Amino acid sequence: MSDSPIKIIVPCGSLGAGVREEEVARGLALGAHAIATDAGSTDSGAAYLALGVSKNNRGSIKRDLAILMKAGAEAGIPVIVGTAGQAGGDLNVDWTRDIALEIARESGLTPRIALLYSEQDKAVLKARNAAGKIRPLPPLGPLDDTTIDACDHIVAAMGPEPYIAALQAGADLIIGGRTTDTAVIACFALMHGVHAGAAWHAAKVAECGSQCTVKPTEGAGVLVSIGADGFEVEPLASGNRCDPDSVSAHMLYENANPFRLTEPGGVLDVTLARYAALDDRRVRVTGSVWDPKPYTLKLEGASSGRYQTVMLIGIQDPDVLTRLDTFHDNLLAALNERVRRTIGEAAGDFHISLRLYGWNAVSGETPPPGTPPPREVGVLFVATADSQAMATQIAKACNPYFFHFPVIMDKELPSYGFAFSPAEIERGPIYEFRLNHVVELDDPLDLVRTVWIDLANGKGA
Repeated sequence: MSDSPIKIIVPCGSLGAGVREEEVARGLALGAHAIATDAGSTDSGAAYLALGVSKNNRGSIKRDLAILMKAGAEAGIPVIVGTAGQAGGDLNVDWTRDIALEIARESGLTPRIALLYSEQDKAVLKARNAAGKIRPLPPLGPLDDTTIDACDHIVAAMGPEPYIAALQAGADLIIGGRTTDTAVIACFALMHGVHAGAAWHAAKVAECGSQCTVKPTEGAGVLVSIGADGFEVEPLASGNRCDPDSVSAHMLYENANPFRLTEPGGVLDVTLARYAALDDRRVRVTGSVWDPKPYTLKLEGASSGRYQTVMLIGIQDPDVLTRLDTFHDNLLAALNERVRRTIGEAAGDFHISLRLYGWNAVSGETPPPGTPPPREVGVLFVATADSQAMATQIAKACNPYFFHFPVIMDKELPSYGFAFSPAEIERGPIYEFRLNHVVELDDPLDLVRTVWIDLANGKGA
């Protein structure tokens, strides 16, 4: 590599979150060599992988991607997108591809596009599992064929190598399937031979854009400059700044160990890292170490399961509000008994939960003694059953109790406020992750498929 650092624009925390055109322009003026952004994660649950849809609306993705594609074309630098369409499955990649092609047509752009697919063939995974190449991560146990077959879609979280291969082959735009957030940002710098520890650490710090700054709501993106022995990070918003605390703190984000981060092919170790303010905006980091390990990719598999119907009421009754825990326990017992009595064995292995919003719905923990009663609570009823029809029948059976159940049995019945009419709302199937495993590879490209679209030469479009 040259002595000059490699500069990467990370324009936002996730594509669709709101790229700021003036920030991208500032990054280009500072000499950026590439634009890289993550476009999804598992944060919002398994549905987006199971269904192959995006959490973001199409308009927000098109807006952000159009800004980046135009900027990349004008500056002659690549645009790199990972975990496309929220979950990074093949359907998610294709959805993002279609948006990119629409932008290209409307803007007169002719990029050479690499599509990196990381969705996995079940037969291939079964063979690798039989060969002892797949192992579980806690708390799951060994993988079996039944679990593989139960998944609607399975992806492997790619490392930087497929992106490097695409960049070396001349990609102007890369739309990648499921990838670790850091690999998307580190790949360009790693291709140019920078310090591996610095590249991975810079990528971790920058993965959420301006979240590593002092004022994360006053900007969207950052610029990282990665060199032979460390990296620098600065916000792209002129009124924002980074300091050693804001930069070092990001190793705590979504990471069980704030000093070690496991990635495909190794572990980033920042135990000896040092953070120093260069001025009132920029921070320099040195001492990060990349510890190579046998190459593995994390597998994520999602499937649909049983069905749910929900109801929501608001309660201001003072008797209930002063005895919420008792009310919850008594009502839940009464609702379960009501279903057993009115539906019986036909209900199957049903489940009912009550979530008291404004009291303990998020944690599920009993508040400590002496906690003041709230002014009101919202009670969410959730019925889970083997079919949508049965989940709804359970909700209908519970409706009268849910609407009128008293906490003091010898008083006249209260009434609570249903949020909607009809009260029951069919939520559809539950989506869940079924895999928490890693697959061992000899070649990082083994489980990745690359498809090219060369608009300049009319190939693949």
